[in-house]
Amino acid sequence: MNSPTCRPDAPAAHGPAETGAGRTVFKVVIAGGFGAGKTTAVGAISDIPPLSTEERLTEASVPVDRLDHVASKTTTTVAFDFGRVGFTDPHPFELLLFGTPGQQRFSHLWYDVCSAAVGAIVLIDTRRLEDSFLAVSFFEQIRLPFIIAINPFDGAHLFRHEDVRQALDIAPDIPMVFCDAREATQVAAALVTLVDHALTCLTTPTSLDI
Repeated sequence: MNSPTCRPDAPAAHGPAETGAGRTVFKVVIAGGFGAGKTTAVGAISDIPPLSTEERLTEASVPVDRLDHVASKTTTTVAFDFGRVGFTDPHPFELLLFGTPGQQRFSHLWYDVCSAAVGAIVLIDTRRLEDSFLAVSFFEQIRLPFIIAINPFDGAHLFRHEDVRQALDIAPDIPMVFCDAREATQVAAALVTLVDHALTCLTTPTSLDI
């Protein structure tokens, strides 16, 4: 699978947080391979009815969309998902959630979706781990802070974090969590981990060299 190359007008990876009504607002991205659970995660945690741009899979997608382990999937995101969630502890902040489409043919949209984002969650399905490589490579190239969230699908082998980290070839300082995309509490915990990691990266001078 080819890795994306940053286009000349690629947006800055680290956008400033907005403030208003006594809370800080961050834009975050939920990415990952086809069928990894991105739309489910946004829907599980959003305080508002999530915006979804899902379309039905057709026969035209058969040659390019692998349905291994996700044979029951009948739709796919073609632009982005959007949701919003607020937190109050320890300080009030709000997250604007943008879920990316998972297929490589839609990767040109990721630059716009990631514009001004503070960080990203890469949601992975260990049964289809290779589908996560493109997202990991993309965020490494644009230097957007990200974490890995392992979505434990029913029947999937629970690999150790160390084994997944080695398979993805990611740095030891990138956080990794288990996150059932159906469970709001687990999605919330992953989002808090991401924000903490992103803010830590933003205070490191080398992370701002984009």
